Amino acid sequence: MTRQLFKLHINDRLHEIEADPGMPLLWVLRDLIGLTGTKYSCGIGACGTCLVHIDGKAVTSCTLPVADAAGRHITTIEGLSDTGDHPVQRAWRDERVPQCGYCQSGQIMAAAALLAETAAPDDNDIDRAMSRVLCRCGTYPRVRRAIQRAAHDQGDAPS
Repeated sequence: MTRQLFKLHINDRLHEIEADPGMPLLWVLRDLIGLTGTKYSCGIGACGTCLVHIDGKAVTSCTLPVADAAGRHITTIEGLSDTGDHPVQRAWRDERVPQCGYCQSGQIMAAAALLAETAAPDDNDIDRAMSRVLCRCGTYPRVRRAIQRAAHDQGDAPS
């Protein structure tokens, strides 16, 4: 295929890139733009490690062609918070969620999307939202506690 020019709104900045329309967004983010916080793992959208937000929804970037992302608002782990103080990021640290850490950007992005849609998720909501991100270390109980903590902390934040 021939390369095309795409305008991508990533982390509140406009990026113009030239790429094959079928190139997965993950590789555009990592290789063309230099945002390496989004990780590659399975390449087929099964593990959730590569989750980003597209128009506020958690989407696997390894299977989404860049042509389908153009003109939409994309948020990566780098754009979740400039200072790393998003309620989910704080809760992740407070609950000591990561072990190896490889899946954490996907876990955090899934949790942030959940809390943007459901302010006070129950365990079923959490399990459903987080089931798309596989963690080989098995820190799922800590993930649940961190999401509950972040939901509580967000509720305490001034409007």
